Amino acid sequence: MTPSADAAPPRRPTTAGDTTAENPWPVRMLAAKMDAYIAKMPWTWVEGQVVQVSDRPGSSVVFVTLRDADTDMSLPVTLSRRVLARLRDVLPDGLGHGTRVVVHAKPEFFAKRGSLSLAADDVRPVGVGELLARLEHLKRLLGAEGLFDAARKRPLPFLPAVVGLVCGRASAAERDVVENARLRWPAVRFEVREVAVQGPNAVTEVVAALRELDADPAVEVVVLARGGGSVEDLLPFSNEALVRAVAAVRTPVVSAIGHEVDAPLLDLVADVRASTPTDAARLVVPDVAEELAGLAQLRSRARRGVQGRVEREVAGLAALRSRPVLARPQTLVDVRATEVDAARGRARTALAARLDRAGVDVVHLRSTVRALSPASTLARGYAVVQRRDGALVRAPGDAPAGTDLRVRLADGEIAATATS
Repeated sequence: MTPSADAAPPRRPTTAGDTTAENPWPVRMLAAKMDAYIAKMPWTWVEGQVVQVSDRPGSSVVFVTLRDADTDMSLPVTLSRRVLARLRDVLPDGLGHGTRVVVHAKPEFFAKRGSLSLAADDVRPVGVGELLARLEHLKRLLGAEGLFDAARKRPLPFLPAVVGLVCGRASAAERDVVENARLRWPAVRFEVREVAVQGPNAVTEVVAALRELDADPAVEVVVLARGGGSVEDLLPFSNEALVRAVAAVRTPVVSAIGHEVDAPLLDLVADVRASTPTDAARLVVPDVAEELAGLAQLRSRARRGVQGRVEREVAGLAALRSRPVLARPQTLVDVRATEVDAARGRARTALAARLDRAGVDVVHLRSTVRALSPASTLARGYAVVQRRDGALVRAPGDAPAGTDLRVRLADGEIAATATS
């Protein structure tokens, strides 16, 4: 069944959430919706770096590309010549590549091209004082998170076989690190990543190189090196994204940015800070001459220690050999033999005395027993009278007439009968 020719076509959804595969928005409607939404956005202040300036003669506007300081994201900005003319007082050379600015702009969406841009009515360059104030604020913020704590810093390996180096292209910093490190330890190898070390691409390229070296298991330490420069030139090494990337890697990182007086935030988050690229070479590898001298010194100390120990032991043996007990070892046996003889004599004397006392005690006990024995009493003429059942007769009533009796004498016994 076909729909009636008079049936009304389906209505377009009024919101994006109501669209379906069967009832979608056409491109023109989506562009119109986006245009209406973006038109409601208020004016806002935006910060970024100038990466491109298009100033066409005869045009009433100047086109500038503003890039985010931490990423590759960028947006076109339209400036009137009147706005650009106000910059001549603070920027005599005008907007240049890498200039950090703050613009007061309103987003604009061009539906026909499907592009977004900013229309600016004010542009202000970010001065050094303001930059330093922002860096100080960022320093406090990252410090409160613990990114600069000494407890999270890792020690450098004593003798790394491979050193990662992130530096500028054909830079003096690269030569300083590589040449001085090889003078100290010729066998050291380098994995060098040459990147932009200033300008809008510096942060992205340095972070990418750092992560690439950190992923290489052969690299044991990474050096970030750059020569000196102005505050603006060294800004990438105080960038929050770069600082967090350094804090996140597993490989120890050495910061060798600028000169002694330069202090980017990278110095605070790195595991070790080198005052110059040359100082970084000194920190990452030992000096072979110093190590050989140290080994020679240790060998000499070990030799002297062993010789001293042997000499002390020899002297101790000589002292032992000179003692009488070792000069005539039987002396020990003689002394012990004398002690044994004396002990035997004392034991013999003690045993004899004990036996004599025991014999006397036996004689006394024998006399006492004999005196108390009933047999002795019987030997003096006494007798013991018992009935046949063994009961003793102690009184006449115990043996009535006719009772059979046993009379025990000293030499035997006799039978008797009680007659009265």
